[in-house]
Amino acid sequence: MEKEKIERINALAKKAKAEGLTDEERTEQKALREEYLRDFRASFSGVLEHTVVEYPDGSRKTLPQMREENQKNKKN
Repeated sequence: MEKEKIERINALAKKAKAEGLTDEERTEQKALREEYLRDFRASFSGVLEHTVVEYPDGSRKTLPQMREENQKNKKN
């Protein structure tokens, strides 16, 4: 998300606390927050997909590999 949009989210939050928002501003704030959360979740998913767990025996597994193994074990 662009820096300007984050600054706008913060400005709207500050204004909401100080004096309140118009209906148009509330709609804009909601849309910006949804966009921010969508971007954050996508970024965080990427981090989790590339996270590696290293076991004491030296073996390594990514979180998606661990998830697949857990699903297989639950089925058995």
